[in-house]
Amino acid sequence: MTDATLRGAEPPTVRDALERNDPLPGTAGFAGEIDGRLVRDVLGRVPLFVDGSETATADRSWSFEPTTLEDPVLFPAGAVATPADPLPEPESHWPLPDPDPLDPESALEGLENAIETATNAVRGEDRDIAVAFSGGVDSALVAELLDAPLYVVGFPDSHDVDAARTAADAMGRDLTVVELEPTDLERAVPEVARATGRTNAMDVQIALPLYLVGERVAADGFDALAVGQGADELFGGYEKVVRLDHRVDAETTRGAVREGIRSLPDQLPRDVLTIEATGLEPVAPFLHDAVVDAALRLPDELLADDDERKRGFRRVAAEYLPDEVAARDKKAVQYGSLVARELDRLARQAGYKRRIDDHVTKYVAALLEDGTTQRE
Repeated sequence: MTDATLRGAEPPTVRDALERNDPLPGTAGFAGEIDGRLVRDVLGRVPLFVDGSETATADRSWSFEPTTLEDPVLFPAGAVATPADPLPEPESHWPLPDPDPLDPESALEGLENAIETATNAVRGEDRDIAVAFSGGVDSALVAELLDAPLYVVGFPDSHDVDAARTAADAMGRDLTVVELEPTDLERAVPEVARATGRTNAMDVQIALPLYLVGERVAADGFDALAVGQGADELFGGYEKVVRLDHRVDAETTRGAVREGIRSLPDQLPRDVLTIEATGLEPVAPFLHDAVVDAALRLPDELLADDDERKRGFRRVAAEYLPDEVAARDKKAVQYGSLVARELDRLARQAGYKRRIDDHVTKYVAALLEDGTTQRE
C-alpha cells in the first residue's frame, strides 16, 4: 500500500499506465483513487468497492473492503472513473492484451524469465513469508523459489495433507500441518462471509482453507502468505479449456484460457480479503504483470491437451522441482482439504438437508446471522 487512497503501486507508475493505456505496467496489481479518479488494474488483483445504495452521496463512497459500505459493488477491473460517474464497463480503459503466440522455445524462455522477475520482486520486500502449500506444482514452485516455510491445511484424512507431506519429503522440506476439526469451520464461516461479503457455498468453501491456514501462519509470527493463485487460469489448468464444452464460449484452447483469465477479477477479491482478514498480506507471484504477459504469449501446445494441462508451466517448474512434483495434478482446495465435504455434513446436521435448494449457502447465512447477533 502506497498511501490511504492507492494500493499496490506507486502513484507515478499508475499515472504512467493511465497516460500510456498500459494494462500491464510491471506491477502486482493496483486499485484506489488517484488524481480524483478511481482505478483498478486489468486483472482486479486489488479489491475496490463503491457504494451502490440509494443513500450513497453524489461523489459515491468507496472502500477497499466491502464491510464499510452499505451496498458494496465491485468496481470493474481495467476501468477508470471519477467517484461521481456511473460504473464503467470492465476493461474500458485497460483491455486485456491479446498478443500473438510465440514459438515454443521463446515462449518458455519468456515464461521462466517472467517468473524469476516476479519472485525477485517478492524477495525484495522486507516481509516474513510463509506458503500455503497443497503439494501441487503451483504452490511447490512458489515455495521453492521463495525458500519459505510450508503450511498445509485440511482434515486428517484429506488428499491435500497427504499430497503436501509427500511433496515436502520429495523436496527435502519441513512442513507444518494445520489439522482441522468441524468446530473450526463453524467458527470461521461467519468471519469469512463477513470479510468477503459473500455467503454462497462455493466462495465460502474455497475461502475457508485460506482463512484457517492464514490464522495459523499469522499466529506463528509471519507477515504474509504466499499462494499459487492464478496458475490454473493463466496456464491452462482446467479440463474445460481442453473439452471446450458448455462452460466456455471459445472455440480454441487459447481462447478458453483467456476466458479463464477474465474470471480472475471476480475471484481474487474473495481470496485477497480472506487472507487480509487473518492479518496477513497476500502474495501471489504468478499474478505479477510480467508473468501474465508471458502467459498470454504461450501457444496452444504449451497450454493443455487431453494428456497434460499447464504444459509450459510444468516445463518451467521441472527446472526447479523433482519430476514427481512438477508433474502432479491437484484437487481444488475445497475438495482436497475436505472442507466442502465437512461443511456439507455440518449443514445437514443443522437441518439443512440436500433436498433444500442450495442448502449449504442457507446454512452459511444462518451462521453469519448468529455470529452477527452474538457480536452485537
